[in-house]
Amino acid sequence: RFVTGLRLPTYLAAGALRTDFVRFALWFVLASAIWTPILVGSVAFAQTTIFSRNALLGVVFLLIVARFGSSFSSSKYRRHFVGRLKRIINWEFWPIQIFYLPVVVYVLLLAVKYRSLTAFAAANPALPAGGFRGESKYDIYNALRKSGRLNENLLAYALIRGNSSLRERLDAAWRFTDENKLTFPLVVKPDAGERGKGVRIVHSLDELTNAISLSEPDLIVQEFARGEEVSIFYYRRPHEARGQIFSITEKRFPTVVGNGVSTTEELILGDPRAVALAQKYMDHNKDRIDRVPAIDEVVRLIDIGTHSRGAVFLDGGWLKTPALESKIDEICRSFKGFYFGRFDIRVPTHTDLQLGQNLKIVELNGVTSESTNIYDPRYSLIDAYRILFRQWRLAFEIGAENSKLGARQTGVI
Repeated sequence: RFVTGLRLPTYLAAGALRTDFVRFALWFVLASAIWTPILVGSVAFAQTTIFSRNALLGVVFLLIVARFGSSFSSSKYRRHFVGRLKRIINWEFWPIQIFYLPVVVYVLLLAVKYRSLTAFAAANPALPAGGFRGESKYDIYNALRKSGRLNENLLAYALIRGNSSLRERLDAAWRFTDENKLTFPLVVKPDAGERGKGVRIVHSLDELTNAISLSEPDLIVQEFARGEEVSIFYYRRPHEARGQIFSITEKRFPTVVGNGVSTTEELILGDPRAVALAQKYMDHNKDRIDRVPAIDEVVRLIDIGTHSRGAVFLDGGWLKTPALESKIDEICRSFKGFYFGRFDIRVPTHTDLQLGQNLKIVELNGVTSESTNIYDPRYSLIDAYRILFRQWRLAFEIGAENSKLGARQTGVI
């Protein structure tokens, strides 16, 4: 009813299809009740406000209206617009610079309380600046391996130096796969990356070559572990014999289900949650975006367990068991000088996790780790800040205690 030129065809089609007259009339009365005031009001507004004084301004206004009207006639554009609105309304998708403003204020208050802006950085003497930012993943893996008790929990890895020639980098990667008898897929990621930036899962020799040749910084090539992925946030005060699990995040990889008619792009745009991150999912699936999945075919949209890349995070408190907490505490206490941070872990099943067995450490992040269970849709914005504030209180508390024991605090500059 709102699209010029479609009214007459609509009436004819309704008759040809034997549409119920009463239902048809009710819908069109409703449409007319909405459309008529808009049409009459816009004309009156244009005559009295726009065209009365400046005809050029009126022409520009009409061009803008026509442009938006043309865009909104596209269902694809409307769905992208809905996605943008969802990213604005739902705090889960807010830019980190905006979301973390209250946390920054709270950290400054804690700095006043502890009389040190960087007291939290002493929470992990084993890591540079406690793992504040840009710490080397390779150095952390090596430190974990040197503990001697974690080899069964570590994935195979190798460092590819960015300042080497392309041939040397490719040779190092191929040598790593041969020595460890690995097959694809493999994980390729920056040695000092953050929030999943630059992480790729490569499924062929061509993809591995492409990932290495297009990257300049140092890279980590790592064994890929299948199964369930979780994040476990751990802390231990220096005077305590045992540490505790602060939170567990259950990670899920979003999917869409084919109907035999819609393309992957249409399925993404039609999904109530996926539409909010449509562009990320489309970029990740660009090679199959126009493919039409079969009926009931499950299409995984992302295979990297990072919230900023589109993974779904849920509070995994139900996975916490004495056996798991004991295993994580054993791992952390064997890493001398580590008291506070988050493990990203893969396990064959959630049962394995609860039993504290078959754990494979994907990454270990330090003092600025995020308790990622905050992104569970069940949590409000207030809930998220409550969790993060407690996390930072613990970081300052542990850092201050380590400082009293002789740990060196990082300077502001």
